[in-house]
Amino acid sequence: MQITIKYFGMLAEVTNCQEEILDEEVTTVLEVLDILYDTYPLLKTKDFQIAQNQEMVTKETLLTQGELALLPPFAGG
Repeated sequence: MQITIKYFGMLAEVTNCQEEILDEEVTTVLEVLDILYDTYPLLKTKDFQIAQNQEMVTKETLLTQGELALLPPFAGG
């Protein structure tokens, strides 16, 4: 399955990219995270939420083709 991964804020700094395409046989968000943690070990130390096709999801969520966005905490005003 081909999934576009988008990184925002400090997560883009950790991965040194804003977007990449993952082409792996995965079925859940957690499986994607396992791959990303192997590639970018520093991600394990960061706090972030995940959105799939612009909807917030959990690690147990089943994947659909499309995009995952890794979102750092936001400060608002």
